[in-house]
This record gives sequence, C-alpha cells and structure tokens, in this order.
Amino acid sequence: MNAPASTRDATGTTATDGIATMPGGEVAVSLERVTKRFGSVLAVDDVDLDVREGEFLTMLGPSGSGKTTMLRMIAGFELPTAGRILLHGQNVTAWAPFDRDVNTVFQDYALFPHMTVAKNIEYGLRVKKVGRAERKQRVDEALDVVRLGGFEERKPSQLSGGQRQRVALARALVNRPRVLLLDEPLAALDRKLREEMQVELKHIQERVGITFVLVTHDQGEALTMSDRIAVFSAGRVEQVATPAEIYENPATPFVADFVGTSNLISGAPATALLGDPAPVTIRPEKIRLGDAGETPGDGEIAATGTIRDVLYLGSDTRYHVTVDAGAELIVDRQNLTVTSSDALTARGRPVVLIFRREHARPVTMSAPPPSEPGTTSSATTNPTEEDPDRGVTQ
Repeated sequence: MNAPASTRDATGTTATDGIATMPGGEVAVSLERVTKRFGSVLAVDDVDLDVREGEFLTMLGPSGSGKTTMLRMIAGFELPTAGRILLHGQNVTAWAPFDRDVNTVFQDYALFPHMTVAKNIEYGLRVKKVGRAERKQRVDEALDVVRLGGFEERKPSQLSGGQRQRVALARALVNRPRVLLLDEPLAALDRKLREEMQVELKHIQERVGITFVLVTHDQGEALTMSDRIAVFSAGRVEQVATPAEIYENPATPFVADFVGTSNLISGAPATALLGDPAPVTIRPEKIRLGDAGETPGDGEIAATGTIRDVLYLGSDTRYHVTVDAGAELIVDRQNLTVTSSDALTARGRPVVLIFRREHARPVTMSAPPPSEPGTTSSATTNPTEEDPDRGVTQ
C-alpha cells in the first residue's frame, strides 16, 4: 500500500499532506472506517486514518475523545465493532496482540521492581527464547539508544522518573517492532522533566527510524514531537495535519479552542469587524494592544474596547477585552517591559485591538455526531478513557 496518508475530517472531506521525511509514502498503519461501541456508547465513530512508515503521529484529544480506545485497537487489546485495521498492508483486525508487530509503552512504566534494568529490558526477548549472546547485544544497543549505559544492574527504585520511562521505552524498542505505540508515556513526570523527555523522545524516534504513534491530551507534547497530529473529538477525527498547520489553520472551532487558545468570532461581531458573519478564529498573540485613538495600518482591522480582566503569567500577560462590536477577545502580550503591578492597573482601560485581516482564519463548524434511538454519541462516558472511579488511565 503506497498511498499518501489521508483522513476524512469532520466535514467528510479527505485531507492529504506530504512529509518529506516519509520516503515513498508507505503506510505503516491504516484504519479503515473503524467504529467501536461499548454497549450504547459510541467511543470511535467511523474513523479513517493512515500513519506513514517512519512517522511520529500523535492522536491528541481531551478525555473521552476516543484516542486511547483507538490506540488499544491498533495494539489488539480491543476489537473494533466495525471497520478494518491494517499493519503494513496486512489485515490484523482479529489478530491477538502478541501476533502484531507492535509494542506499547504505558503511562505507568509497568517495570518489574525485583528485576534489574537489564533484566527488565530483556524480558520480552527471554519469552521469545532469544539466545543469551543476542539478548545481551540487543539490550546494550537499547541502553545506548536511551542513554542509560552503565545502569544495567540498577533496580527501578534506584532510578528517577525519567530514567524509568526510558527503561520502559528501551524494553519496547529491544523487540524491534515496526510500530511503537505510546499511551500518555510522560503524564506521570513533572513539568521540567516532561519537557526534557519530549525532546529526548523525538531524538530517539529519529535515531531508530520506526513509526511512533503517541496518545496524549497535552497540546504542548503534540506540537513539540509530532510530524503530524490527529485531533480527536467525540470519537471522530476533526483534523489531521502538521503541528504548524493545526495551530495556524485550525479546520474547526474545536481544534482552534483545544490546541492553544483562540478567539472565535461569528455572527454580528464578525460582520461588524470583518464584513462577513462567517466564523473565524484569531490567536491571542496575533492581536496588538493599542492605546485608545490608535489607527490601523494597511491591511489591519481595528476594534475598540475595554480591558475587563488581566492575568499576569510571568513571561506574558493575558488581557480579556470586551469589544464594542459585541465580543470578548483575549490578547497575549510578551512582558518585555511590563511588571505584574503595571499589568494589573490596566483593568478598565479603553484600548484599540489591531490585527491583520489574514490572521482571522475561517473555520468550519463541526457536524454533530449522528444519534440513533437508544444510543448516545457522547464519548465522555467511554469506559476505556480516563475515569478516576474505575482507575483506568487514558
């Protein structure tokens, strides 16, 4: 199967985009009209999605969006209600997990506490009855890839959170799968370590050259590591594109709101500002905060208003501005000279918001999922997604 990666988005159209790092466009994972129901709950709704060989694709979405259920179906832990799953062109829909050429890295690491690092990493090879000399060679190679050489004899309790995560990654890589599935692998790490591991994980993927499919609800992770992102909502794929395209040109209001912060304008306010009631989205950093009376330049739109609230965020300040045209817009401004006390005194000040017309990006309103008698299309009750009462981790 040598077609370029594609997906049907929320509007039913097919989106295709090229990535130079995916030679030949070979497809590693192909999901064809995949649907999954848990009783009356529609968890995944008729999803088409292709993942290219050697690609780092992230399935991004909120809790209950269907992304984890999709990952579990690729791994073989769940069977689809309808549709097909292909790995490198072969239909594996009904195959057991151990028969699929994939490995999964879980959020909780799942390391054996009584085993050393080396024993944990080689465990899968021992089960497959790989010889001792080859086991040692492959364990050494995996440790080198994750930069844990010299840690072979340590126990998991003697490692940091980031090091334990790298052991879990090495244990998956040592089996040399063609596809590696990662289920929220960085969620348990603190912010600083999580950001370091994002860079590390991308470097490892580039070094080993295999296909990575990551599930996360963290937009920062998705934007940092991915070649492409598939944004999930209510069991459907809203948009599949590169991180820059997702952020700069969101296809739907959901994508605009979920990935970063965005201002959605439609109806009368859009008509007053842009001369067209069609919905558009504007990122807060694309809007300039001007003094009252400032006039816009060529190609710029001006909106008068009053600062309703101010949030001082350290490196930036976020302004909530009530616009006279009938909307409330968020504006982000970098704190080059502003202190926290300066920022807070801005409440109630009349201002002019100025932005370029091309930064008002049109978006398509998502079609609601189809409903059937006795069923619900809401994925918020998906039993395989995050639910504290069930102890299941998304």
